[in-house]
Amino acid sequence: MTISDPSLELQKAIRSRLIASAELMALVPPDNVLDATGRPERMPCVLIGEGQSVLRRFDATSYATLHVWFQEPGLVQCKQAASAIVEALRVDAQISGVLHLDGWTCHDLAITQTRFMRDPHGSYSHGIVSVAGIMTARAA
Repeated sequence: MTISDPSLELQKAIRSRLIASAELMALVPPDNVLDATGRPERMPCVLIGEGQSVLRRFDATSYATLHVWFQEPGLVQCKQAASAIVEALRVDAQISGVLHLDGWTCHDLAITQTRFMRDPHGSYSHGIVSVAGIMTARAA
């Protein structure tokens, strides 16, 4: 069995943790947390977007970009959702243990950045949440 790219396993773990967050689900329906490209067709939503893996001999750092969308004139709900995402994705192996994924173990999962943008037409808010995970391959 071939081990998948760690960014795919990280993406799966991110979605699972997000839909398990009562705080985020109060703002965004679970069916609206998805991997999709292009403009969002559902509002509000969290799109699990771009991914990247920097591979080393025995481990990798995998990155994911989440896009948070709300139809609102300001940024309040978007920032609330980003805060819920930060809390849902916080993993510190020394405190809560590691995440065991298919073929990979995530030792650290952290938000590295949040950004918020206004729609030039005033209809939407857009947040970007950058995530990084320290991953090691596990024997099959």
